[in-house]
Amino acid sequence: MDLSLISSNILNPPVLFFFLGMTAVFVKSDLEIPQPLPKLFSLYLLFAIGFKGGVELVKSGINQGVILTILAAMVMACAVPVYTFFILKIKLDVYNAAAIAATYGSISAVTFITASSFLDQLGIDFGGYMVAALALMESPAIIVGLILVKVFTANDGEEERDFSWSEVLQEAFLNSSVFLLVGSLLVGMLTGEHGWEVISPFSQGLFYGVLTFFLLDMGLVAARRIKDLQKAGMFLISFAILVPLVNAIIGLFIAKFIGMPRGDALLFAVLCASASYIAVPAAMRLTVPEANPSLYVSSALAVTFPFNIIVGIPLYLYGINMLWR
Repeated sequence: MDLSLISSNILNPPVLFFFLGMTAVFVKSDLEIPQPLPKLFSLYLLFAIGFKGGVELVKSGINQGVILTILAAMVMACAVPVYTFFILKIKLDVYNAAAIAATYGSISAVTFITASSFLDQLGIDFGGYMVAALALMESPAIIVGLILVKVFTANDGEEERDFSWSEVLQEAFLNSSVFLLVGSLLVGMLTGEHGWEVISPFSQGLFYGVLTFFLLDMGLVAARRIKDLQKAGMFLISFAILVPLVNAIIGLFIAKFIGMPRGDALLFAVLCASASYIAVPAAMRLTVPEANPSLYVSSALAVTFPFNIIVGIPLYLYGINMLWR
C-alpha cells in the first residue's frame, strides 16, 4: 500500500485534531467543548455538504449512473443489517444483535465529510449526487433492525413487540440530520450556482475550521467511550473492524461494476463501511430499550469511526487505484 496516502490523510488538520482530542482524554486534560457547540457544528456540516451536493447535482444532472448509484446505496443499506444480524446473533441476543446490525447498516455523515475533504486535498472530483446517497442510506437500516427484532422475538417464543410505527418512521426519516441534509440538498438544487455564490463565504469558507473543531470534540468523545469496549469483548471489537472492511470491499466491487469514477467510488465505499453513532442509537434507545447502548455506540464511535478516518479512507482509495488501474 502507498504509505503516502495514509500520511496525507493523517497529516490533514481535522484528523490531527481528532488525535489531539483523544490525547487530551488520555493525559487527563480538562479540555472540553461546551455542549451546545458540537450540535451546532454537526448541523453546519450537514447543511454545507447538503447545499454543495445540491448545486453539484444540478450541474451533473440525473443520469443512469446517478440512478444506479442511489439504487445500490439503498440495497446496501437494507442488506448490511440483515447479514450482520446473523453474525452478531452467534454471540449476542436478538435485541443487541439487531441494534448493532442497524448501526452498521446506517452511515456516519462525519466520516463521509472527512472523506470528501480528503478528496479535496488530493484534487479528486466527486459528484454531488453522492450526498443524495448519503441521505438515503441513513434511515432504511432502522426499519430493517426493528423488523428483525419483531420477527426473531416472535420466533423465539417471546411476546411479540409492538412498535409505534409512526414514531419509528418519524425518527427514521424526519430526524434532524436527515431532514437538514435533504432540505439543504433541495435548496442547493433550487438556487444553483447563484445560491452557491451568495452563500459560499459561509458554507465553504468556514467549512474546514468547523470540521476541525467537530473532530476535536469527536476525539474527546471517542476516547471516553474506549472503556465501554471492555464490556463488548474481542468479538465485537473484531466485528467493528472486519465488517466495515468487508462492506467497503463489496462497495468497491459494486462501484467498479456500475462504473463510478474514483472519487464517487471512495465515498460510496466509505458509506458502506461506516456506522451510525447519532441517528440509529437515538432510534434504538426509543424502540429497543432492551439493547445495551454501550455496545452499539462504543463499537461504532470508539472503533469503527477512528479506524475509518485514520486507516480506512486511504486504504479504500488504495483499493480503488488498484481496481481502476
